[in-house]
Amino acid sequence: MQLLAVGLNHTTAPVSLREQLALAPDQLGQAVQAARGWFARIDNRGGDEAAILSTCNRTEMYAASDVANPLDASAHFLADYHKLNFAELRPHLYMLPHDAAVRHAFRVASGLDSMVLGEPQILGQMKDAMRLADEAGGLGTYLHQLFQRSFSVAKEVRTTTEIGAHSVSMAAAAVRLSQRIFDKISDQNVLFIGAGEMIELCATHFAAQNPKNITIANRTMERGETLAHRFNGKAIRLAALPEQLAQFDIVISCTASSLPLIGLGLVERAIKARRHKPMFMVDLAVPRDIEPEVGRLDDVFLYTVDDLGQVVQTGLESRQAAVAQAEAIIETRVQSFMHWIDDRAMVPVIQDLQENSEAMRLFELERAKKMLARGDDVDAVLDALSKGLTAKFLHGPQQALHRAQGDERARLASLLPQLFRGRR
Repeated sequence: MQLLAVGLNHTTAPVSLREQLALAPDQLGQAVQAARGWFARIDNRGGDEAAILSTCNRTEMYAASDVANPLDASAHFLADYHKLNFAELRPHLYMLPHDAAVRHAFRVASGLDSMVLGEPQILGQMKDAMRLADEAGGLGTYLHQLFQRSFSVAKEVRTTTEIGAHSVSMAAAAVRLSQRIFDKISDQNVLFIGAGEMIELCATHFAAQNPKNITIANRTMERGETLAHRFNGKAIRLAALPEQLAQFDIVISCTASSLPLIGLGLVERAIKARRHKPMFMVDLAVPRDIEPEVGRLDDVFLYTVDDLGQVVQTGLESRQAAVAQAEAIIETRVQSFMHWIDDRAMVPVIQDLQENSEAMRLFELERAKKMLARGDDVDAVLDALSKGLTAKFLHGPQQALHRAQGDERARLASLLPQLFRGRR
């Protein structure tokens, strides 16, 4: 069984490509099943495992498979499933086998591969990906163990290093950028579109700046009202955006919509109604909630998740010591996991050896019982039993030694005494 990770992230692909591979949580189970079906069509022995992690910064598949060239098969699956040209997608993919895949999973869970170094949200997203893959039948021994160890490593990194200390979150970066446009956020009307974890985090940061008012626009009114109540704000339905968008100076959007919620025409009308007063917009969604063309308008300052990524890199140098410490922990845990995989690979060999040995033992035992039944001397029977067992156990090694030549014979000659050196 070969372990692997194939995907793309914020360092290998722009948001325009990442949004084409992005999957909502309710789509992950179907994608996992499709991946296993893809492997089964290549090799119908079965037993392939698959899990898919999809966030605003990455879409990647973890798999354990016995198909020929599973890395290539996985890369082609991602292109086929998302109906993308493989030749155009391939330069943006990382294809990591064996220990490289394990190392990547550990780094992702620990926040070392995140746009915001050390951010904790990715761990929860990985746990959700594991749960959904398990519900879809995608997890087996290998991936289950990989994810469990990833979570354990992440906990160790976060509790023994300062990898998350002083990190600048995407929400804090949004506040920082808005302050470049408006002198005082306390004079601005802020709109949040969506009611998920990222919007809640952003609302918390902006609320600390005491804006004039906070509004939550959400598809589900009840959820929007619950979040708005926390920040003494109000809630509106998404359908009300065309009439109310012009009221807001700052707009932060992060939903799971597969299509843009705010188009160029809608913003043009809002800017006209605002008499060209500037509007600051942040689109944290992947796929994007705001049409990219909106950024071309003179009075709109539109930032994507990638734009904020440049802001959150500040202070990276001060965290390099923690990064080095985290990498050392991860490397040790990778070696431990690979040792576990090597042991797993030996299980069928050991089982086969035990089964063959048991068959030899039973054969010789039955022969000894027959000899005793016909009245043969007990000492002679025991002698025959021991000689028969010895001959059967040594037959295979002796034949291998006779057939081997050159270096192979020399290796066997040095190995066999170690294998058959027992207690006396």
